Amino acid sequence: MTKYKSIVVAVDGSKEAEYAFKKATEIAKQNEDAKLNLVNVIDTRSFAAIEAYDRSIAEKAQAFSEELLEGYKKKAEEAGVKNVNVIIEYGSPKTIITKELSKLVDADLIVCGATGLNAVERFLIGSVSEAIVRSAKCDVLVVRTPEN
Repeated sequence: MTKYKSIVVAVDGSKEAEYAFKKATEIAKQNEDAKLNLVNVIDTRSFAAIEAYDRSIAEKAQAFSEELLEGYKKKAEEAGVKNVNVIIEYGSPKTIITKELSKLVDADLIVCGATGLNAVERFLIGSVSEAIVRSAKCDVLVVRTPEN
């Protein structure tokens, strides 16, 4: 069986991310010395035009990310994961997770939730999980919610 040392799980507060987090926590516990890297990527593309009008958007996004990640970190530690790292990044989740973050933490597993996009949305913008599967240089686990 493969032994994972550095696991990345992207969380955003969605139910899909919650399932991915739970699965990543289980895997980290099974791989005793594994580091669980909890990441939230603030998608700056979505508020580039708005920010010129309201700079507090970025501050609110940062505060949300910090609170979200600290909550997940506490849950992971309570579940028995000893080595938990929190990371906030800015940019496109599709590229940040696979091209930058996975190299930074030397990831050997990326866990992500399956998205709730419909067929038209997937065709137009593609899903983050799909982009991760296509471009990751390590193992990827896409976790489905019970409804998917």
